[in-house]
Amino acid sequence: MKKPELLAPGGSLEKLKTAIDYGADAVYIGGETFSLRVAAENFSKEDMLEGIKYAHDRGKKVYLTANIIPHNSDIDEFDGFVDEIKDMNFDAVLIADLGLFDIMREKAPHIPIHVSTQANNTNYRSAIAWHKMGATRVVLGREMSFKEITEFQKKIPEDLELEAFVHGAMCISYSGRCLLSNYMTGRDSNMGACAHPCRWNYKLVEETRPGEYMDVFENERGTFIFNSKDLCTIRHIPELVGSGIASLKIEGRVKTSYYVATVVGAYRREIDRYFADPENYTFNEAEYEELCKVSHRPYTTGFYFGKPDENAQVYTSSSYIRDYDLIGIVMSYDAEMGEAVVSQRNRFFKGDEVEIIQPMKPFFTQTVDSLADEKGQEIDVANHAEQIVRIKTVEPVCEGAMLRKRR
Repeated sequence: MKKPELLAPGGSLEKLKTAIDYGADAVYIGGETFSLRVAAENFSKEDMLEGIKYAHDRGKKVYLTANIIPHNSDIDEFDGFVDEIKDMNFDAVLIADLGLFDIMREKAPHIPIHVSTQANNTNYRSAIAWHKMGATRVVLGREMSFKEITEFQKKIPEDLELEAFVHGAMCISYSGRCLLSNYMTGRDSNMGACAHPCRWNYKLVEETRPGEYMDVFENERGTFIFNSKDLCTIRHIPELVGSGIASLKIEGRVKTSYYVATVVGAYRREIDRYFADPENYTFNEAEYEELCKVSHRPYTTGFYFGKPDENAQVYTSSSYIRDYDLIGIVMSYDAEMGEAVVSQRNRFFKGDEVEIIQPMKPFFTQTVDSLADEKGQEIDVANHAEQIVRIKTVEPVCEGAMLRKRR
């Protein structure tokens, strides 16, 4: 068995570095155009170069997303975009459109091309066709089951890799090809500007009674009939590996660095545990509990075990489950003093019980017994945005470690 790549979202330079530090094998990022995530911070040219160097220095990869569905007005601009990025040493570019694919092959034939899930990759013949044109990887549509993926794998060339989403938000529409946002708000989801109207609350109107809104509800809050649960497959590492997927992809370029650190860390540890002893592997339930400590909707396994039923939807609310807050990020650590310098992210108090997570290690819990300001003066609360404070830790911590607290 070949260990699959763990592919993480990089919505900013900070998130790219976090993903690498916490165990990702590769990170996908977007430039300021063409990346299908206008809500993400995205990368300037300078950030791209720094991020690529950071990853490559650590033996990791960076993929560039350019997977919008373009119109005529985008083509000339894309020509210039390719000229800007073709010598940056990206490990691959993700493309969804045949025209942009052709431009990449013509102007930057040295850069591998991965075909985005936006291209609706749900059958092996289309994958073979993309491979004949020069694609090295196809990102599968979220609508595929393990059974279909296994069959898919048997039909495609050996040197064509498959990538699949294993964690994160699920789109209500086929492979993310949605027109609802554009119709209702003028924001085109296929150009990266989705307003997420699938998460809104809807009512029923009978055509001869305009203005009379009838509730369609499961309870007093109403119903959210298009509101899917989030994907989570961490309990199914053996099935993911057995299906032949080369790259396990985590969704979330607009998520926080804390989200990236927690989710990447959990999947990294569980994948490594499986490969350390496949025959005697049993799932560590603590890793699922870790994934419940980030902002998320209720979890589902999506299409992997067959077509989802009514239980894959959330009918009561479009809000996230947020049981924990990130309260600080470690800037440095004095091993002699056993003291961490922390940049505050949310208010916390002396005496609070906190959990500390850091790369490649399990979290630990401690009470904030000592709390001081930047100058070393004792304080009772860190209540200023990005306030620099000092705390004693019961175990050594590293730069980039994160402190979280239950709400």
